[in-house]
Amino acid sequence: MELRKGITCLRRGGVLVAPTDTLYGVLGNALSRSTVARIERIKGRSREKPFIILLGSVRNLGRFGVSPSVSERKILDRLWPGKVSVVFQCRGERFRYLHRGTKTLAFRVPKKKMLTVFLKHVGPLVAPSANPEGKRPARSIREARNYFGEKVDLYIPGGTLRGKPSTIIMMHSGKVKVLRKGAKQINFLTP
Repeated sequence: MELRKGITCLRRGGVLVAPTDTLYGVLGNALSRSTVARIERIKGRSREKPFIILLGSVRNLGRFGVSPSVSERKILDRLWPGKVSVVFQCRGERFRYLHRGTKTLAFRVPKKKMLTVFLKHVGPLVAPSANPEGKRPARSIREARNYFGEKVDLYIPGGTLRGKPSTIIMMHSGKVKVLRKGAKQINFLTP
């Protein structure tokens, strides 16, 4: 029942709070400028801060003009699905509303079943942590409701989450650079 409600909400351009592989996230359709702008307002998020985008598979990178090299694909196959977000160049202006002029975007393929279903039926999603800018991420739906109230269309409970945010890495010339230590330890530098 929650899955169906979530799919309907996201397809209609709505915003929901749900558990991710790491923390509770504020989810919305990444290909909808108005939904992304709404999430930005709900969170009080800095307009300069780029979004992390959840994908259903590595093949979906192509939708954003990203073509990983053979060595990068080998690394991605070891990391995804999982708790690692990977930064790639995204030079086109089409996705400026997501990359905020940085011309880079971070992507993650999640493992959590509910998210994979949403991605299959809706497409790429933005999923920043469920907290106003500068506050601690919500560990429960109750905390998320206290932060956002009626500004969010749907809340999907998933218990208490005390995880860390995703690890963020960047790949260049077959090397991995950790930009943010998080939920997954990175123990290799090359494929």
